[in-house]
Amino acid sequence: MLPEKSRYVVIGAGIHGLTTAWHLARGLAEAGRGDGSDVVVVDKTDVGAGASGVACGVIRNNYFQPAMRRLMAHSVEAWERNAEALSYHGVGYIQLAPDSMADDVRQIAREQNEIGYESVLVEGADECHRYMREIFSDWQAPGISILLHEKRGGYANNTLSLSGLAAKVKAAGVRIETGVSVTGLERDGDRVAAVVTDRGRVACESVVVAVGPWVRDIWSMLDLPTHITVRDSAGRDHPDQPMWTYWALQEGTLEVDPHEFTDNAGGFPPVVHVDSDAPLYDDEDGSLITDQLWGIYYKPDFHFGGVQGGASPQRIDRPAGEVAVDPYGPASPEFVVDDSFVRMWTSALAACHKRFENKRGVYSKEPSGGIGAFTPDSFPVFDTFCENTYVIADANHGYKMLGVGELVAKELLGEPQELLVPFRFDRYRTGDLHPTSHSPFPWS
Repeated sequence: MLPEKSRYVVIGAGIHGLTTAWHLARGLAEAGRGDGSDVVVVDKTDVGAGASGVACGVIRNNYFQPAMRRLMAHSVEAWERNAEALSYHGVGYIQLAPDSMADDVRQIAREQNEIGYESVLVEGADECHRYMREIFSDWQAPGISILLHEKRGGYANNTLSLSGLAAKVKAAGVRIETGVSVTGLERDGDRVAAVVTDRGRVACESVVVAVGPWVRDIWSMLDLPTHITVRDSAGRDHPDQPMWTYWALQEGTLEVDPHEFTDNAGGFPPVVHVDSDAPLYDDEDGSLITDQLWGIYYKPDFHFGGVQGGASPQRIDRPAGEVAVDPYGPASPEFVVDDSFVRMWTSALAACHKRFENKRGVYSKEPSGGIGAFTPDSFPVFDTFCENTYVIADANHGYKMLGVGELVAKELLGEPQELLVPFRFDRYRTGDLHPTSHSPFPWS
């Protein structure tokens, strides 16, 4: 039964909601200020029923933005500390890129070295080809002149990791109430006094919003703006920018035996991310798919039963005032990738590895991907609104950022966290935006 009151109400039982609740319960107990019984997590469906449950599960530090890189170094450490319980595989991560992205990759390598994050930089087309052939004997990707091999990072099994997190949350004494839809927020002046649900009202002292792509719904309940003015780094104001933009995530699975995608030693390979400016041709009929910069990522996954990965997402245009549809409902068209993605992704896999040639026929027909809610600059917002409501808006960077919940819990308990400061909402007013790279992915 839903409690009538709770000091903390966490909305959302995905990666951020669960980690925040877990660390909040631990922090309260360690400080002698309460325990897990002071926290309740509510979710409209179930643990991991949204974005976290369909995430590809890639864990990486590979960001052009210094603030993202520092935050991800913290998160990789969090995955490493909980590897067994959260089904994490620290196999590493390789980024491969063309000349047009070389300066970005060099900068990432340099700044990773400055924070002590181990990686190997390889430059030159021949050198990159030799390096990759030492890992994969069938490597054949065109248009690559630089690579960065992160020795840490890797991937986690999304459903098993969420089950592991839920177990930690419950062991800390936190209640997880599923099948509870939030229908409103009751205000007392500038504060939220209670979370109103379809199963009753929960009075509270603080609220944590960790709802992934449903953030626009709660944002509206908080009476926050649908459009904002964004100041760029040159001091120019750009008015009437939508706070939330939705992108369809393009991900899928090739149903081959995961054991077919091993390295030359027969072990688990690193996660591979390829950006190339070489023309990409259809693997079946040889027709041109694109002569522009393209990118894919992929890794073997025994839970999904094959090789899983994705490509750059597609933007979805909707009226700005429209409340978001259920991004993971059975009738949601954004949940299913289209044939153009399947053609592009399978052809790109074949362009990278000979073993994946002529494999489009075993592409999984099951729905994959989902949608992501992106902020005006495509980077997260971690901030307090209405005095006592902490919003975790991950802008689709979410699953890999396991360490965010720990930091948010500390802020809720009165300890400001330097790693979260660059992600305050006020940056859109001040122009303190994150730099952007030359990657074809909007989150880079």
